[in-house]
Amino acid sequence: MTDTIRTDVAIVGGGLAGLTAAVALRDSGLSTLVVEEDSILGGRARSWIDEKTGDPVHIGPHIFLSEYPNMRKLLGLLGTEDRLVWQRGRFIFMVDGRSEIEFRMARLPAPFQFIPSLLADPAIRHRDLASNVPVSLFALRLTEHDIERLDNVNASAVLRSLGVTERFIQRFWAFTSMAIMNVPLELCSAGALFRFYRRLIGHTRYDVGFPDGGLGDLFAPQAKALIERSGGRIMLGARVVTFTGDATRATGLELADGRRVEARFCIAALPPSALRRIARPEWLPGPVFRDLVRFQPCPYVSTYLWFDRKLTRRQFWARVHDPNDLNCDFYDLSNINRGWESRPSLITTNCIFCERAAGMSDEQIVQGTVRELSEYLPEAARAKLVHWVVNRIPMAIHCPFPGTEQRRPTLRPGPKNLLLAGDWIRTRLPSSMESACMAGWQAAEAVLADLGRPASLAVPHKDIDGVAGLLYRTTRWAPVPHLPGWVRATGRIAA
Repeated sequence: MTDTIRTDVAIVGGGLAGLTAAVALRDSGLSTLVVEEDSILGGRARSWIDEKTGDPVHIGPHIFLSEYPNMRKLLGLLGTEDRLVWQRGRFIFMVDGRSEIEFRMARLPAPFQFIPSLLADPAIRHRDLASNVPVSLFALRLTEHDIERLDNVNASAVLRSLGVTERFIQRFWAFTSMAIMNVPLELCSAGALFRFYRRLIGHTRYDVGFPDGGLGDLFAPQAKALIERSGGRIMLGARVVTFTGDATRATGLELADGRRVEARFCIAALPPSALRRIARPEWLPGPVFRDLVRFQPCPYVSTYLWFDRKLTRRQFWARVHDPNDLNCDFYDLSNINRGWESRPSLITTNCIFCERAAGMSDEQIVQGTVRELSEYLPEAARAKLVHWVVNRIPMAIHCPFPGTEQRRPTLRPGPKNLLLAGDWIRTRLPSSMESACMAGWQAAEAVLADLGRPASLAVPHKDIDGVAGLLYRTTRWAPVPHLPGWVRATGRIAA
């Protein structure tokens, strides 16, 4: 006889979104079950112990922002928010060969906080910076409807139509698109990029931080303990074959080992491709499930390099964008993890949108990474490489190609009692850890609302502040100079 597991809420996926939803429901009186195919929790933010060194490592390095209220709420509940290491006031070091450009948030109101750092870049002239002013004014007045219309155009075309100089595009926008959106500027949705840019320039101050140790160690074991202490259940190494139910509703899960899960609610906290694999055939013609094929995963490679000596005191830096580069950003974990200050350098990197690395062996990737590292830190070429690991990750986020932003689904995809969570759903945030956590809180809110127990769990983001906020509120409909013909003089996208 087939075993049947009964629960109130079945959550498919033990990453940030799924664990946030389970934590959110911990005191609701509802039974929860988290089903995770992997042997460890954490999803695309998981971490583990390196077998040779005993050091905690994660899939690839991530940064936090102080303006991550939903993730910080989760870490606060788990008692790990104090394990974030902040670099106060400093945003990033950009390196060009051995030259450094330090980007700080000056004590100026938004959107002027980055101007002194941009002017300190010897490659950027005043007219380059001035050419970006219409872009900033334009971005600050976009509505959600406008962003979806911009989603039909690639970001490179919009920037050039708005008159941004080629130098500023290559020096600022090309890096921003690759480092933040994870795709080249020519392939990035203008709506997705402008959504991020509005947040970047719209807040007077925020800080960049890193996990102290393994990223998954900040939330996965603590969430598991809290969920189980509240009566919930975690199943690891359990693969979901499909949802049970019919064309109009989800009633549970069918597992690969033959067991079934009966549930009042199902939360799919999965990437788009994984959701499509387990969706019922009757759901696939529906608009949400039909569009899942449009969300293409952005692959990346993360390289870990253990050296025999200290190479730098820097925590985090990135190379000025060059399409021929292998890596984008670099981290020295010996300068980030507490108590590691006297250790030799442990450098980890991100090779984003890594089709260029697909034909390279791990050894070639390591050689290329050391070569790029040595351009900034010549001592790396003389140091002994004690150990290395290359992680090839099939998905960082979905590629924000034109057309994807407007297709990000709401948390209710159609079938009754089925909810979605994940960084890719319509949170009105760029795909990120913060977006995943917000989606998890929102999915829990939806479950409680359906039971007649409304609750406010997701944390709203702050409004645009400083002069940017004043411009947003008072000049929203004022004409913007040098707009392309497909934009009205009011700054809104033409219908």
